[in-house]
Amino acid sequence: MENIKNIYCVGRNYRLHAAELGNAVPTSPFLFAKPSYALVEANGEEIVLPGNRGEVHFELELVVRIGKAYEKGMTVDELVDQFALGIDFTLRDVQSELKKKGLPWLLAKGFPNSAVLTKFQPFNGVDETKKTDFSMLKNGEQVQRGNIKDMIFDLQTIIDFSAEHFGLGEGDILFTGTPEGVGPIASGDQVALLWGDSVLGEAKIKLG
Repeated sequence: MENIKNIYCVGRNYRLHAAELGNAVPTSPFLFAKPSYALVEANGEEIVLPGNRGEVHFELELVVRIGKAYEKGMTVDELVDQFALGIDFTLRDVQSELKKKGLPWLLAKGFPNSAVLTKFQPFNGVDETKKTDFSMLKNGEQVQRGNIKDMIFDLQTIIDFSAEHFGLGEGDILFTGTPEGVGPIASGDQVALLWGDSVLGEAKIKLG
């Protein structure tokens, strides 16, 4: 978790996920941010999430780390040095109310421990990354599976968009969107995040 600066998250970046929540498929990248207090590592220990604000939903994502200051024209393979798997935990009932009022999502997305990360791995390029699916197990059962080749906006597009509108530099990370299959988490659930067949991180969830 050290040396992480800005945490950007891409919403609705998989067509089937947008459909399962009844959202329109975006025509340009849709981003929000999380505070650094949201970060927690999936290192096998217990992760505490709010238990008194309605349903908490899991959203599995591929996360990329920017390894150098962005300059226009740089490719993903030049900029990204590491990747991880992450969970964008969401207070779904809170988010639904915020949407109705046209308000920002921070209350639903930015609470402590809402940005779960595995340990970072070396990034071997976009083409190589597309060869492997990522998935999440809940209590031993697969609940989500995805591949970045199915994203609506590819890594180059979301990196360029983030840099243009917010700035992008070494230590920034991007949650790149979640595939279909999101759902509620319960106290006592065990989660595991897999890259192919390799478990990169695990945690036990407690709703407090």
